[in-house]
Amino acid sequence: MKKIIIIGGGTAGWMSAAGISSMMAGLDLDITLIESEAIGVVGVGEATLPHIKFFNETIGINEAEFMAATSATFKLGIEFVDWGRLGDSYIHPFGEFGLANAGVPFHQYYNKMSDQSDIGSLQDYSLPIMACRAGKFEPPSQDPRSVKSTYRYAYQFDAIKYAPFLRRHAEARGVTRIEGKVTEVKLDAESGDIQRLRLENGREVKGDLFIDCTGFYGLLIEKTLKAGYDKWTKWLPVDRAVAVPCKSTGPLLPYTRATADKAGWRWRIPLQHRTGNGHVYASDFISDEDARDSLIENLEGQMLSEPRLLRFTTGKRRKLWIKNCVAIGLSGGFLEPLESTSIYLIQEGITKLIELFPRRSGFNIDREEYNRLMDIEFERVRDFLILHYHATERDDTPFWNHMRRLDIPDSLAEKMELFRCRGRVAKYDLGLFLEPSWVAVYMGQRFAAQDYDRRVDLLPQDSVSSHMNGLRNLMAQTAAKMPSHQAYIKKHNMRSPHGAVTSAS
Repeated sequence: MKKIIIIGGGTAGWMSAAGISSMMAGLDLDITLIESEAIGVVGVGEATLPHIKFFNETIGINEAEFMAATSATFKLGIEFVDWGRLGDSYIHPFGEFGLANAGVPFHQYYNKMSDQSDIGSLQDYSLPIMACRAGKFEPPSQDPRSVKSTYRYAYQFDAIKYAPFLRRHAEARGVTRIEGKVTEVKLDAESGDIQRLRLENGREVKGDLFIDCTGFYGLLIEKTLKAGYDKWTKWLPVDRAVAVPCKSTGPLLPYTRATADKAGWRWRIPLQHRTGNGHVYASDFISDEDARDSLIENLEGQMLSEPRLLRFTTGKRRKLWIKNCVAIGLSGGFLEPLESTSIYLIQEGITKLIELFPRRSGFNIDREEYNRLMDIEFERVRDFLILHYHATERDDTPFWNHMRRLDIPDSLAEKMELFRCRGRVAKYDLGLFLEPSWVAVYMGQRFAAQDYDRRVDLLPQDSVSSHMNGLRNLMAQTAAKMPSHQAYIKKHNMRSPHGAVTSAS
């Protein structure tokens, strides 16, 4: 297994090329990426999760260079507006709520004390949330004794610029790029494996392992190998998005915003040179024209281009690795951008492929394990996304009534019942979103626990109250001392050459 062929560029293709060429350097692999400039890329996903920082560091990317090249900003969480009720707002932070005590999670103490008039909001006990609200940023501390070690961060960047940045990185590590469209896929008559690809100019490209990054089209995994697709639209009915950039206004905020709309939600992603905006919606509940109008009416700055419409079907291929072909990115599946999971799933696809990288043909065990692990990743992201729509009190539109009454998967129903009963979050070893993430959405959307962990009663209530008040003050004071988000970017030479950080900087 020496010759790796990646078909399709964009974020998925060039992340695959950069990741494999960097993480498997020294194995004498021959990596070729085929893409056509005539085929556009989706390029809408601009927000990420903290895992992207680890990926960039692992393949040797300098953060300041990356930030400047992609007009990136830092991200400490996601704000959700109007999800539980109209007028509500909470932030899902990339960090802890409070500090655990005697092995008991902080939110359990909060559940007991929440009826106290001076206890404040759970959001007050998260340092990244306090920093978000104040427009502040600085990297977390490496000292585990510091409250500044209780959070992580991600990036918001221009996805159209990320792929070219990764291309330069990959080509410097020996990846070969071929310009052209694939017109024919030739299979081995005996094994059914992909043997070679024919391009429109007649050239043929042979390979041992093929990575399909052709987006929703799925040229290899679906059109050729007939993987099949599991639709999850009965749980996640949003199927379209309209996206448009606008000029930045006001200070540069270190978080993404997701505002619930009549039949979906709108995103706002602040970049150095502009603000990314979009409206994700269910076409069964709103027309394309009305969805477009809602997006435009809520822009904070001047529109910089015409809105672009995207169509998708939530779900995944039944198998992401078939024969000698692995689907990574949109070719493998798509679960909508609500929690910025698209690039994370690309990263996981690459990482798991590298961990299970075959030495030779006949790798059934590696293939089956890969599919098992990726199934878990997709299903756990799916359940977390459904939670946002289902855990709501909204009944003001047909869409929200439909989502509130949804017949959810058993895997999610069991998690929700466990939290409702005792405030306990179901833990798992594999898959995204740890306890603080679930707590943020449960409590941010008023899905209250009926009881709390009995161990909380081992501590005197006055002692718990005093500790919580001190902790809340510590969070506020620590956030207040941080530099502003835009000042940090400027000071550390991360500014994009494509424009000022913001007009307010």
